[in-house]
Amino acid sequence: MIITSRKVRAIGAIVLTTALVGTLAACSSSGSSSSSASGKYTFWDPYPQYDASSAWSKLVVACGTKAGVTIKRTGYDTTALTNKSLLAGQQANSADMLLVDNPVVSTLADAGILTSTDENKLDVSAIDKNIIAAGEIGGKTYGVPIGANTLALYYNKTILKAANVDVASITNWATLTDALAKVTSAGKKGITFSGINTEEGSFQFLPWFWGSGAKLTKLDSPQAVSALTLWTDWLKKGYAPNSVIQNTQTTSWQEFATGEFAFGENGTWNLGNAKKAGFDFGILTVPAENGGPAAAPTGGEFLTIPVQKDAARYAVTKKIVACLTSTANFVTTDNTLSYIAPTAAAQQAQVAGNADLKPWVDAVNAAKGRTSDNLGTKYPKISEQLWTAVQTALSGSQTPAAALAAAQTAAAAATK
Repeated sequence: MIITSRKVRAIGAIVLTTALVGTLAACSSSGSSSSSASGKYTFWDPYPQYDASSAWSKLVVACGTKAGVTIKRTGYDTTALTNKSLLAGQQANSADMLLVDNPVVSTLADAGILTSTDENKLDVSAIDKNIIAAGEIGGKTYGVPIGANTLALYYNKTILKAANVDVASITNWATLTDALAKVTSAGKKGITFSGINTEEGSFQFLPWFWGSGAKLTKLDSPQAVSALTLWTDWLKKGYAPNSVIQNTQTTSWQEFATGEFAFGENGTWNLGNAKKAGFDFGILTVPAENGGPAAAPTGGEFLTIPVQKDAARYAVTKKIVACLTSTANFVTTDNTLSYIAPTAAAQQAQVAGNADLKPWVDAVNAAKGRTSDNLGTKYPKISEQLWTAVQTALSGSQTPAAALAAAQTAAAAATK
């Protein structure tokens, strides 16, 4: 994920449990190139940390076994996977299945490398519309999301109680800012987030950007200026530390984990770390400016089927994908990857097994894909200008209005 790269999802340290495999038979796998042999299928994913002995790899192989074939699975870094997939597609030598970060779907689809669900007949009818939207380009859908994560506000219950802040009163930007004022007046620290000049910075700013009513096609709208002004005002008033300018999501989490901050914007993937932090915490959906939940961006991967010279291969590939995206495997896979499942049935099963996931299900249900609104391959170009504007404004080099005006001019030129 971020989260256009794997950084945002930050699951590298997570160890998959053998529960992921369920009752499927499993065996090890190796290899990285596709094979023309009918009994061998190739699968590339962005999980190089999981070798053939991992539960994830065993699940992939087991689904191949169930379909009557052998799968050769190879994990690559997200950037390497994207580049390799583009090259292989151009050479008409794609892997049978690709699991790619959701913003990459539009890149591969635009290059003509992926089959659409109309073509491969994958059933995505049960997938939540806001999650599947990240794989929709030009009216067609490419692939099946295996799960999603997003952002919310972790909060320190002890700090809020000492500052006489009732978290239930925080329903919009004004009440959140009031809470930050009370916390800092009580001698504690307010909020930490990631404003770094990378995709992580855009990812973290988007809930506030979208929560203002702004659209990525108009970076300098009054709504967008309002969102960036919120962040810059927090710095000026001391409600957020200057470190947010260079914070990654990891370093921002480390700040919150000290127990000194009332709030920390971060993702689903840190739920396990929060339980180890040593203080009582809660989770609050990022509020929109005028109330209600703000749309936060979704992270997570899509399981896609690339174009093959031999169309006869698709039938078996479809069986493998259906196995990997069954409700049972959604639940076990997403629990261990710290994802929220992309279907209502699997989400209900997750919450039944772990009530702590309910706030995250709510957050994911309110979220949207970064490439949604049919932005497709334009998104990375727009995002770069957005994070640049955030950096410029937070550092005090330009006002939010001036920074966003420059960003809009650059984005418009880059996306012509």
